[in-house]
Amino acid sequence: SINIKLTIRMAGLLDLLNSPMGKQLISGVAGQTNQPENKTADVLSMAMPLILGAMKKNASSPEGAAGLINALSSKHNGSILDNLGGLFNGGVDDNVMQDGAGILGHVFGGKQANVENALSQKSGLDAGSIAQILKIAAPIVMGMIGKQTAQSNVSDSSGMNALLGSMLGGQPQENQSLITTLLDADGDGSILDDVAGMVMGGSKKKGGLAGLLGGLFGK
Repeated sequence: SINIKLTIRMAGLLDLLNSPMGKQLISGVAGQTNQPENKTADVLSMAMPLILGAMKKNASSPEGAAGLINALSSKHNGSILDNLGGLFNGGVDDNVMQDGAGILGHVFGGKQANVENALSQKSGLDAGSIAQILKIAAPIVMGMIGKQTAQSNVSDSSGMNALLGSMLGGQPQENQSLITTLLDADGDGSILDDVAGMVMGGSKKKGGLAGLLGGLFGK
């Protein structure tokens, strides 16, 4: 099927976090938020699929996909990934953090506090640190999508949904309880219903976050 081919060809979020770039990202975010690297890694491995999944939900309509494609072509072309050392050297620029805040507000809407609280409960980090991590993670996720979009010449809703689905592939089962927490937080389960299916969809992987991040931290 097309999705299997896309998954093989495109880098997913798990590939990123296991790569040298992922190690640099985790180290930089940990330094920015003054949190331990292992906990920062846990938060990023849960937060980035949530952000990407929420983007996929928003892009499921032609209008949403067009808006995302426009944002990618005008601003989020992936250049942020080319100099992560510069991004974190001396602290993340306020413009990047404001950009991240705008992305989060758009994709999570009124669920943003639920997301932050759930990640805080799962990781043991305070919600304020989680909010900072999310603001940095959001532009990074957009940069990843921008690079993949350019490489794959994506220009419409179906192409964008296939690309985002491939990037979400292979999520660990530990994300399931996180999403359940989010959906139960206020009982309505509205915006993140589809995200739950995408992040949990079809994954039979065991080992979870410890296994995923073992290559980085030798756990």
